Amino acid sequence: MKNIAVVGAGYVGLVTGACFADLGNQVSVLDINEERIANLNQGVMPIYEPGLEEMVRRNHSAGRLSFTADYREALQGAEFAFIAVGTPEGVDGEADLQYVSAAAKSIARAMTAPLIVVNKSTVPVGTGDWVADIIRASQPDPIPFSVVSCPEFLREGSAVTDFMNPHRTVLGSLDREASEKVARLHLPLRAPIVITDLRTAEMIKYASNAFLATRISFMNEIASICEAVGADVKEVAAGMGYDTRIGRQFLEAGLGYGGSCFPKDVKALAHMAEEMGRRPRLLQSVMDINVEARHRLVAKVRDLLGTLDGATVGLLGLAFKENTDDMREAPSVEVAGYLQAEGARVKGYDPVAMIGAGRLMPDVQLAEDPYELAEGCDALVVCTPWNEFKQLDLLRLKGAMKQPVIVDGRNIYDAAALRQLGFKYLGVGRGYNHT
Repeated sequence: MKNIAVVGAGYVGLVTGACFADLGNQVSVLDINEERIANLNQGVMPIYEPGLEEMVRRNHSAGRLSFTADYREALQGAEFAFIAVGTPEGVDGEADLQYVSAAAKSIARAMTAPLIVVNKSTVPVGTGDWVADIIRASQPDPIPFSVVSCPEFLREGSAVTDFMNPHRTVLGSLDREASEKVARLHLPLRAPIVITDLRTAEMIKYASNAFLATRISFMNEIASICEAVGADVKEVAAGMGYDTRIGRQFLEAGLGYGGSCFPKDVKALAHMAEEMGRRPRLLQSVMDINVEARHRLVAKVRDLLGTLDGATVGLLGLAFKENTDDMREAPSVEVAGYLQAEGARVKGYDPVAMIGAGRLMPDVQLAEDPYELAEGCDALVVCTPWNEFKQLDLLRLKGAMKQPVIVDGRNIYDAAALRQLGFKYLGVGRGYNHT
């Protein structure tokens, strides 16, 4: 058993803390948001993530997982301090490191014994060295410490599973002994461990996310070509995926990528490249295609209705992906804005993201369920591929709508089946089934 402090009680920090506690460690999760800490101590979760609430409650009850807003309390007896705070997008697309800096300074002032500081947040290349300089300059008295980069590869909606069953653990440090100590923390996960230097580890995270975002944008460009030549992008993706050099994941055409990672990480990597005098042409194209995907979807709604001015459009799904309540960079927000700019009235429904959606989309009328959403709608737009949407009573849905029009931004429905039921239907890149 090891004593671990985790700074940050968001998606990454809370999952990291709960999972390490579940592995038998003593974990203290710190957040400067005192209301969040008070809620966690009462069993109230700040986020929706499958399996996380039960894990948090079980380990909190067992005394292995605690929550605090006090750095000295969190670091008492800790051997490791994981920094898992937000790194939001800055003004020019760069990563905003103010929370990382604040965490490093607070750790430096509160630590009373040697410590291994582990950067879990997604940070620009060179941040590990910068964090070490901040800690060194902020310590009241010099205490030995090391900095290790351990980037997270958690997918929202399956974060607990991803932590417990990782494809690999990446560690970077200039202190090999510190890396090996962090590696031993991860040995129970029985996954390959890659140990490298700080900057290489930081780059692995950005390169991984940028590559996955590139796959999504590539398939959206292929989808556009499929519509023009009469091919079906779903079948194209299936045929490509059997090639082991390509694989099947992240080949879904649709509304593009969103969430807290891909958008800001691609921008941050492009910004780093430009700062170093490089031309990130591919990365810029990836971002451009992602924006175009939302415009093309709105154009399909307009084409089917003739005009958006005065139309009522319902959005099926609001979170950026299924199995999460995260609205950060959700495609639905842009789609709603484009529709409203052309005079449409927009309604929305999501199984778990209604609170966040209400804050971000105050002009969108939120419905209690998909059938209430459909009432009086001229068109429905699928923005999030929740499983519950795949099993809706489509005839009941049709009966509630003013016009039976569905634009499927996630290709969850069978085009022929919907047309047989009397719907006007368009997916993304569906070729022969497209018109």
